[in-house]
This record gives sequence, C-alpha cells and structure tokens, in this order.
Amino acid sequence: MNAFDVIPDIHADPGRLESSLDAAEPGAHLALLGDFIDALPGQAAVSDRTVLVRVRDLIETGRAVAVMGNHELNAVLFHRLGIDGAALRRHSARNMAQHRSFVADFGIMTLEALGWTDWFLSLPLWLERDGLRLVHACWSAPAVETIAARRPDGRLRPEDLPEIATRSSRFGRAVQMLVTGPELTLPEGHGFTDSHGAMRRRVRLAWWRHGAARWREAALSVPRPEELPDAPIPRRPNFAFYDQEAPPVLCGHYKMQGAPRIEAHNVACLDYPASPCLYRWRGESRLSPAHLATLDG
Repeated sequence: MNAFDVIPDIHADPGRLESSLDAAEPGAHLALLGDFIDALPGQAAVSDRTVLVRVRDLIETGRAVAVMGNHELNAVLFHRLGIDGAALRRHSARNMAQHRSFVADFGIMTLEALGWTDWFLSLPLWLERDGLRLVHACWSAPAVETIAARRPDGRLRPEDLPEIATRSSRFGRAVQMLVTGPELTLPEGHGFTDSHGAMRRRVRLAWWRHGAARWREAALSVPRPEELPDAPIPRRPNFAFYDQEAPPVLCGHYKMQGAPRIEAHNVACLDYPASPCLYRWRGESRLSPAHLATLDG
C-alpha cells in the first residue's frame, strides 16, 4: 500500500509549492490536485513557469501523480480555436484577468502556451489508488462513468474540447462537474460577491455535507455567507451527495476559510489559501484530522 501526501491548489506560487514539498514526509508519494497555474489576486510570489517545470519534473521522475484542475482545463480552451475561428474560451476581460500570470509567462496561443496546454491534457481528470480517490473539485460517480465510457484513463483528447467548452453534451457536462463541482442558481434577486470582487448568482455546493438543507449551510466559496438567502435549497433531481460508504476522496478548488478541517469521514477539501495544508494519507478508510498538516507546522 502506498502512502500519499496530497497537495492542493498551488496557483503559480513557487514558495507554496516548495513549502508543501518540504512538509511531505520522506518516502511518501506525492499527489497533486491541480490548479498549478493562474496566480490569485494579491499573491506575492508568482511564477507559472517555475511551478510548472517543477511539477512536470516530479511527475516524470515518478515522485508524484496529479489530476487536472479547472484552471488547466480553462487554459486549454483559452489557447485553442473552434471550427468557427473563435477561441473555445472567450478572451473576455474576466478570463484574461484569470489567466494573467500564465499569459505573462507564455503569451497567448504561442508555441510555449500550446506546448504547456498540450501537457495539461496528459493529466487525468481523476485518480484512484489503493483505496484513495483524488479529484480537483467533485467526485461524481455518474460523471466518472460517463467520461470513462469514452476515455477509460480519464485523459481528454483535443476532439473532446468543443463539447466541453459549450457543455453541449452529457460528456462535456460530466467533465465540468469533476473540475468545477455542482453549482446552483440563487433565487431571483439574490447574489453574492466572490473572492475576486465579482457579483455571482450561481453557488458552489458542498457535495459531502449530507445534512445541509439551506443555502448558507451548503454553499462553498462564498466569502460572506450572510449575503445568501436564509432559506431552504430546492431539491435537485440531478444532484446526489457523495455516498457515505464510498472510499475516501481528497479534493481542492473551493478556497475554504478558517482552519483546515475534515468535514466528512470520507471527503476532505484541502484548499485553504490563507492556511495552506496537505493531507498525509496512510491507507485509512476514515479521514483523520491528525493527518492534516499545515505548512506553518
């Protein structure tokens, strides 16, 4: 049985990556949860190039495994054209801002940008090793099954990209589910301000909080939950919480607040930008707070 030290979203921060590697225990395999690129607002140290070169070396030398994050998928789409000649991901002001640090290092649709985004396609959307599941945002059994029917190894191909960009097929929507997670539109007249200062009407849902029935209980990535309605969430026929008897899953993506914690016995989100951490998985079927390690000790 392998021991895995699992590292969440790095977002072009070389210092955070090296601190994470220093915190890993000798002999443990590394598992990386995607979102290697695109610096966060206000981030001090920024180098997409440094992070990507280091991560690729870790994978190619067998020290690490990794899954694709939504920022890698977004970059793949941003730097490729559809049959209509337009970028598969619009070069809008908002999208340009998200990819600002990657573009600063590699440009737009340059040979380097295309080379790195080709490499992103070598990253699987999910991994399952020795009873541990790894995914960037959400482990959805129906979505995994849908993708695996076409791509058994979980790796996308260029011909898949147009339907992923438009979410025009069950396959495309399944891919987006794994890298962005379930979302739900707020009732009319409601919205919230995200961590980038943008107003949003769609809320990410905690797919592991089985008892969450109200917006403020189930929402993720909302800096001020009081902005959400204090009301029940409508039933969603196409959404199911993660099976409580299923193997443990580790994910990133959600920019959690407060001190790192285990919220469910078989699911943990490790993405705490203000309190970086990793998880030391040693074969347990129930995740343990004792296996969370913060980078400051």
